[in-house]
Amino acid sequence: MTVFAALGDSTTAGYGDRVKGKWRGWAPIFAQALGLRLHNFSTSGARVHDLERDQLPKALAVAPTVAAVVIGTNDTLRDPFDATRFAGHLERTVGTLRESGAEVLTIRLPAPGAIFGLPGPLARPLARRMAEINEAADRIAVQYDTVHFDAAGHPDSYQRDMWSVDRLHPSERGHRFLACSFFDLLDERGVVKSLLADGLDPQRPSPEPSSRPPSKLAQGLWLSTAGTHWVIRRSTDLLPGLARLAWSEWRHGSPLELDSVAVSGKVA
Repeated sequence: MTVFAALGDSTTAGYGDRVKGKWRGWAPIFAQALGLRLHNFSTSGARVHDLERDQLPKALAVAPTVAAVVIGTNDTLRDPFDATRFAGHLERTVGTLRESGAEVLTIRLPAPGAIFGLPGPLARPLARRMAEINEAADRIAVQYDTVHFDAAGHPDSYQRDMWSVDRLHPSERGHRFLACSFFDLLDERGVVKSLLADGLDPQRPSPEPSSRPPSKLAQGLWLSTAGTHWVIRRSTDLLPGLARLAWSEWRHGSPLELDSVAVSGKVA
């Protein structure tokens, strides 16, 4: 059976798509459609240096035919932020996997401010960081010929039903959107059939959720329990950094023109 190694943060760990009390997410959906043996090394809160230091050695040990490197959101939300250092970690991770013979899945991510619906002074610094990360991801994708999904440029990425109640992690529909998008890109490359066992036909993942979305009551309960703790954590480790970025934005102005959707677009 073909091996699929998934590297990343809480998105690839499945957050936002709970099935029978456990997180599932896009990676198992993608792996099941192709009949791949999944090794998911992603961890919640991971940043790009965690992939190179901790996840990459584990991935290499299972000799993957396909590997996913989906990372970047936590790097934009945390300080210190260094786009050059991010690019170095990402390039070494992707390059090493490609040199091992794996097809590598990479991504351009939408700016968090657009998903959160933050006001411009807070959204612009995050959009600028994400633009720098995406620029590095684009360059590395070309350099190493990865299977590169432009989630930032896809209008469906900004649909409300693609996101869970926390607006940070994909919903089940959003996870299926990722799985289908990577499947389609592999199919366009003409390698899907080569990944399947003899006699099997490729089965594109279903884009439709298998579970009902959480009700308004369930969303409210989450916000009043686990969501409260999430807001408190973000208020102590994210908001001060955003405030500093917004102050710098106001003092020095924006050196980079950004797409209006990336800056102020909101999930519909």
